[in-house]
Amino acid sequence: MTDDDAVALITGAASGIGAATARSFADAGWTVYATDVRPEFPDDVSERCRCLELDVTDEERCVAVVDRIFAESGRLDCLVNNAGYAVAGPVEDVSTDAAREQFDVLVHGPHRLARAVLPRMRERGGRIVTVSSVLGQTASPGLGTYAAGKAAVESLTDALRVELADEPAVHVSLVEPAWVDTGFADGALDGLDAADRTPAYDRTYEALADGWVVDGGPLATSPAAVAASVLAAATDDSPRARYPVGPFAAFVRWTHWLPARVQDPIHRWFGRVSATLGRWL
Repeated sequence: MTDDDAVALITGAASGIGAATARSFADAGWTVYATDVRPEFPDDVSERCRCLELDVTDEERCVAVVDRIFAESGRLDCLVNNAGYAVAGPVEDVSTDAAREQFDVLVHGPHRLARAVLPRMRERGGRIVTVSSVLGQTASPGLGTYAAGKAAVESLTDALRVELADEPAVHVSLVEPAWVDTGFADGALDGLDAADRTPAYDRTYEALADGWVVDGGPLATSPAAVAASVLAAATDDSPRARYPVGPFAAFVRWTHWLPARVQDPIHRWFGRVSATLGRWL
C-alpha cells in the first residue's frame, strides 16, 4: 500500500506504544509526524520524526496539525489514534468529570481527527488505525470507565468502517492489545490512594494496587509488538477490521462471547488471583 513518500500522523507518540509506533513507521521509511499533548519525545523519536504538540481535545489544534501536514507533505496516508489514558477505580467511585475528560481523549479525539483528515484522505486514499484495547470488548472491574471509552471508540470505528464501504481506498482498523509493558499502569493508578473509597469495593482496590489488573505482570506484551500490528494495519493489502495483539488478547476477546453468568465469575476470580500474585512477586 505504501511508497517511499508515505506520511503518518501518530498521536500520543512521546512514550509507550506511540513512541514504539513512531519508530516502527520510521524504520519502514515513512515520514512520521509524532504528536503528543506533552511534547517531550525520546531522542531517537525527535531525531527521526517531525514532532509536534497536539492536544486531541482541542479541535482547532487538530485541524491545524492536519493542515500543516498537508501543507508540508501534500498527503497523509495513515492516521494512528493512540493518545489515551485510564482513570482507575470502581465505576461508583470515579467522578463524572474524570470520566468525561477521559472519554474526551479516548473517543472524541479520534472523532475530531477523523473529521479533519477524511475530506482530503478520501481524494487519494489512506488508513485510519485506532489503538483500542480488549477492554473495549470485555470490561474489567476497577477499569470500568476506561473500558466504556474503549467500547465507545470501537463502536465509532465500526460505524465509520461501514460508512466508508463505498470508499474502497480508505480503510479503518482497530488494534486491540491486552496489557502492554509501558508506564500506562502508573498513570492509571495516580491519585488512587487519595480517592474517596466505597468500602464495598475493598477487594477491587486491593487488586488494582497489588495485582496485575492494570499492568498485566509477565502477561504484558511489548510496545514493539503493538507497533508491529499498527504498521500491519497501515500496510496490509487487505487490512482486517481488528488486530488482537498476542494470544492473551485473543483469549480475553474470546470471553466476550461467553454468557454474562460465565464471564462475571471469571473476572472476579482473576481479580482475587491477581491481588495475591501481586503480593508474592
